[in-house]
Amino acid sequence: MILVEDKAQKIDQHEMKNRWWGSEGIQVMRYPLPVGDYIIADEKVMELIKRKQKRNVEIKKMDFVGTYKVCVDTKKDIQELIGDICGKQHDRFRDECLFAKNNGIKLYILVENTAITINERKGIYSPYIDSLNNLHRFVNPRLFIWRGGKQMYPTATKGMTLKKACLTMTQKYGVEFVFCRPNEAAEKVIELLATGTEIAKNNIDKEYDYGKTVFSGSK
Repeated sequence: MILVEDKAQKIDQHEMKNRWWGSEGIQVMRYPLPVGDYIIADEKVMELIKRKQKRNVEIKKMDFVGTYKVCVDTKKDIQELIGDICGKQHDRFRDECLFAKNNGIKLYILVENTAITINERKGIYSPYIDSLNNLHRFVNPRLFIWRGGKQMYPTATKGMTLKKACLTMTQKYGVEFVFCRPNEAAEKVIELLATGTEIAKNNIDKEYDYGKTVFSGSK
């Protein structure tokens, strides 16, 4: 298997994933992608890359439009997800989700996270979040930052607020939020891409069969 990783991904922040892929014989190429961090380099994608390389033409992100139907976007933790959903990056993130929807691309958001000890003495913890259904259990550490007797971030996003916002994004754009531990991320990316690709293929086959039925019935 060959993956394409978005060129915007910082190499030094994804070493664990790249080590696992390397150990499994999975090759990773880096090119700019219009949406998502990872896609499978299938026949369509490889045809585009080879065609551009043969002409010695730089590959631009919009060149990939129409070549893939599934992608995975990774978040290093829940705080990064908060920035995309409820923070300053919301407009950019919304546009990416809308782009994926308009181009028939299944977008998975894979959020890496672990349990967090916020204040051991007071028994304040945030558990590992394994699914969107449990996202309301997330406890934002920023709510417990105090300086000079003053709470620094009293309006920091809570788990329930984030969960509701993610559900809204799912309903509007079809984006799917998945959660895992950092050491599971590499395998999870492959699983999501493989599963999503199979679903997309089945949907195309159904549309083709339906089209044949309609066409034959109109004779």
